[in-house]
Amino acid sequence: MKSNATSWSIGEIADRFGLGTHVLRHWEDVGLLNPVRSGAGRRRFDESDVVRVAVIIRSKAAGMSLGQIHALLDGQVADRREVLTAHVQDLDRRMDEMAHSRQMTLHALDCRAHDIATCPNFAAGVADILARTTPPSA
Repeated sequence: MKSNATSWSIGEIADRFGLGTHVLRHWEDVGLLNPVRSGAGRRRFDESDVVRVAVIIRSKAAGMSLGQIHALLDGQVADRREVLTAHVQDLDRRMDEMAHSRQMTLHALDCRAHDIATCPNFAAGVADILARTTPPSA
């Protein structure tokens, strides 16, 4: 299908972003997209729709739910700030976890212990998890 310079079909947008057309239809159903319709009733995406799709993809990759993305794109300023503040806190938590996991993985690469779980240095990496769990009853 050939696109013109101002709008694209759902198939063209799906191909451009490597998505299934059902994904774009779902995002439309939940209110994230609102493409215009041609005289024949077909969806036509303009440049602003293309940017919204890119924002949705990036936001999902960052771990945001569709509800959070809706607030980001269409919410009131207070709702947007609340969602974004919570998301930054979640990103910080996940980045800390990733850094911790990376440190443990790098240690495991060089550790001489046959069973990595018996290495005191490696075990120290899970001490925080062990401290917040309750041991099973005997």
